[in-house]
Amino acid sequence: MNAQLPLALRTRADQRFDSFVGAADGTLAQLQALARGGSTDWIYLHGPAATGKTHLLLAVCRLAGEATRSAAYLPLASAAGRAAEALAALHGHALVAIDGIEAIAGDDADELALFDFHNRAHDAGTAVLYAARAPADALPILLPDLRSRLAQCTRVVLQPLDDAGRRHVLEDRAVRSGLQLDPAALDWLLRRVGRDLASLAALLDRLDRASLAAQRRVTVPFLRQVLGEDGRAA
Repeated sequence: MNAQLPLALRTRADQRFDSFVGAADGTLAQLQALARGGSTDWIYLHGPAATGKTHLLLAVCRLAGEATRSAAYLPLASAAGRAAEALAALHGHALVAIDGIEAIAGDDADELALFDFHNRAHDAGTAVLYAARAPADALPILLPDLRSRLAQCTRVVLQPLDDAGRRHVLEDRAVRSGLQLDPAALDWLLRRVGRDLASLAALLDRLDRASLAAQRRVTVPFLRQVLGEDGRAA
């Protein structure tokens, strides 16, 4: 794959389109077209935390790489305060995915760096995918021209998963990892450990390791042993 990703994220084999649940009709096809070079629309993807924005940005980069297009992913939270340097390093890629616009909102220098990147990428014909927790006009962006540029992108909205969607994601993740997860154990988890899908996925990884070490299926008694009665034990 010809894509530039942070090392910690490069090993996430589950960050693919076929493992994403809950996208509105047409959303995945729209993003896949951008990845493959079949669309010239720039996209601004937004939704609350834990709605899968990073998953989709990485899926776009992965698919672009499979289509032999150079792609780069940048989480702005890791570049806050030095966005100009980080964005300059993205020059020359066919596609760039920029995550977490809210991380630099309100910083004059970082906002100007993103504005300059946006204009350079447009002139170079680079495809760009942005992601943020809110629409551009709802972020505390100080630079009007940057807000205007972001607002011109095609907006795609992600909504939080309902209980059925969260169950589907965890079942799929368990199957992909080979984890033997009893249905009653999944019910127990969904009732006790909160609705944050990212935390649930991390917990499933922990249970996978514990299950392998103990050579046991993940049952409700096993969950109580590993996590405690309330599901929040360390």
